[in-house]
Amino acid sequence: MPKYIFICGGVMSGVGKGIATASIAKILNWYGYKTTCLKIDPYVNVDAGTMNPIEHGEVFVLKDGTECDQDMGHYERFLNTELTRENYMTTGSIYLSLIQKERNLYFEGKCVEVVPHIPLEVIEKINNAQKFTKSEIIITEIGGTVGEYQNLLFLEAVRILKLHKPKDVLLILVSYLPYQGEGMELKTKPTQYAIRTLNSSGLQPDFVLARGVKPIDDIRKQKIAFNCNLKTSDIISAPDEKNIYKIPLNFEKDELGIKLLKKLNLKAKNKNNSNKNIWRKEINKIESLSQKIKIGIIGKYFKSGDFILSDAYISVIEAIKHASWKLNYQPEIAWLNSEEYEKDKSKLEELKNFNGIIIPGGFGARGVEGKILAIKFCRENKIPCFGLCYGLQLMVIEFARNVCGLKNAHTTEINPKTKYPVIDILEEQKNFLKQKLYGGTMRLGNWECRVKKGTIAYQTYKKEKIIERHRHRYEVNPKYHKILEKFGFIFSGTSLNGLLVEIGELSQSAHPFFLGTQFHPELKSRFLYPHPLFIKFVKILIR
Repeated sequence: MPKYIFICGGVMSGVGKGIATASIAKILNWYGYKTTCLKIDPYVNVDAGTMNPIEHGEVFVLKDGTECDQDMGHYERFLNTELTRENYMTTGSIYLSLIQKERNLYFEGKCVEVVPHIPLEVIEKINNAQKFTKSEIIITEIGGTVGEYQNLLFLEAVRILKLHKPKDVLLILVSYLPYQGEGMELKTKPTQYAIRTLNSSGLQPDFVLARGVKPIDDIRKQKIAFNCNLKTSDIISAPDEKNIYKIPLNFEKDELGIKLLKKLNLKAKNKNNSNKNIWRKEINKIESLSQKIKIGIIGKYFKSGDFILSDAYISVIEAIKHASWKLNYQPEIAWLNSEEYEKDKSKLEELKNFNGIIIPGGFGARGVEGKILAIKFCRENKIPCFGLCYGLQLMVIEFARNVCGLKNAHTTEINPKTKYPVIDILEEQKNFLKQKLYGGTMRLGNWECRVKKGTIAYQTYKKEKIIERHRHRYEVNPKYHKILEKFGFIFSGTSLNGLLVEIGELSQSAHPFFLGTQFHPELKSRFLYPHPLFIKFVKILIR
């Protein structure tokens, strides 16, 4: 019989439930159990594909093309696995599934109600994920916080499952303990209220992960335990940590893995924990690194008022870290606003202060001319430049304008009437746009790519056929392939039929590293297994 662990949040959102979920799954892996993670998002969107990155963070894409929450990326990076649509659900997708069943007479004329049918649909989805992945333990993260109206149906699903399988289901609350400054204590009262709210849903947490700027001490653990009907040993310290991959090791200081197994009536299968030791050894190495490299990310989704929100590029950030650490360097990442370059071109000089520049993905016209100016500056000044998705497209536009002489060349996404549409939409996608069908209509998920020998791309992959993940609607226009190649732009990766550009680059005799990908290599980078293109990029920066 499978075992179930649910993770919910208290006090505030963004408290680290996704990292906690991934960490718990990793810990149970160390003890010999096959685990998988599932994310429940409480919004009515069917998936995350149409959401603004500034509001919601990065849209992560799975190998089957599912557009989902960024926490799915954390699961894959920690577990070194590839997940599918089976591992993700939203309020919208659950309602849609249930309504489709009702329309197909699945319920044979019965009255279909929000309760119990929505919670039962959630449970069915979780069980399907367990069967699909053949996991012994499935860890499910419930987005948002307890007490929110949107979460009630998901908590009801936990209550029903726990009622029928009391020995097989655990509930963990990740709750924030405010700290008001020097001389003050971590405050437990908000967590007490969160647990009381959880109690009102008919649920009692089995563990509390006490999040805070500092580790929770025994006195605060005792206070939460006494007021919330818990054992002191079930309050787990979860302090802030710069390196998120250290968090499983932090949880193990409180013996979380053994405690979880005990409550689930399981025994450790793997007692020597060699995989944990490998993980710890890597963390120790990272903490000892002193050499640094400076990398600038030129984006437009990170600025929100007076705050920098890096979640829109979380996979890029993690991929940089993975590769840098592997090569024994600590990366220093700086956020560069492309709109500033449009206002003052002299600010482009700051790009010389970086070892390398990354142009990440995105959509729309805002800040695009600033990115193109930055790409031109990097090309002319031999600054290593790595373009991702939209980044490749803008590299092509810059090259077409300034090298091929195609004045004002552009993408039809921004200028539908451009004389030189070097970036254009696929014909089959034009019908979708006419019908205003935007969700799930891009080139998504895994696509095969043929790599050309004698290129940087081939040096990197060392094979002719690769598979990478995509999320885009526009392509390098095949009508302009020949003229771009004539002036030195190399299409080192293409679709198997040769029509679609996957990788574009300049020769190393012309530039140390000027390469862009139509796909998103950052989505396949893992903590212990960095993506080869990021490894290649960092190698160029440190040589």
